Amino acid sequence: MEFPGNLFVVAAPSGAGKSSLVKALLDRDPAIQLSISTTTRAPRGQERDGREYFFVERATFEHQIAHGDFVEWAEVHDNLYGTSRLWLEQRMAEGVDVLLEIDWQGADQVKRLFNNAVSIFILPPSFEELRARLERRGEDSPAVIERRMREAHIEIPHAATFDFIIVNDQIDRALRGLEAVVAAQRLRYAAQRRCHPEVFAALDIG
Repeated sequence: MEFPGNLFVVAAPSGAGKSSLVKALLDRDPAIQLSISTTTRAPRGQERDGREYFFVERATFEHQIAHGDFVEWAEVHDNLYGTSRLWLEQRMAEGVDVLLEIDWQGADQVKRLFNNAVSIFILPPSFEELRARLERRGEDSPAVIERRMREAHIEIPHAATFDFIIVNDQIDRALRGLEAVVAAQRLRYAAQRRCHPEVFAALDIG
């Protein structure tokens, strides 16, 4: 099924700055709506149910898996994350551009299901800088930081399967790169045909 809305899938290892980049993009481009994932992890800081995530118990999440409610789901850092198929399809059918913040496993699942999905991987400039960022943000214990670093060594090689790569060495430069990807996708032939079918029909373009 083709949707008039575009689908952007952004992944990165923990600490690469994905959330900061996505927030900056959404602040500057109100035409993009952030997908709200369902998760079994506990809220952090000022997070609220229904705003950053839909927070559910593990049993509830597993029930939703069994009923095929998710377009993608994965276990990351001992927690489950998933994206509602119905929510996503409704937004894109309305012509809304949707952005998913997910891991590489989820990105792979989404790309198999939606031919309008554009995948973007955010890289840190080095493993040393990645560790420094994890330490500076002060959210994780040393043991958790070590686990996230081990997982980063597993996650980063999967960047080779993504459509676009953005190295987040300077956030302003990385943000310009992210905006460029969004603009390029919106101007692709297939995206324009989905977004403006009446124009293509009037001009007799296939």
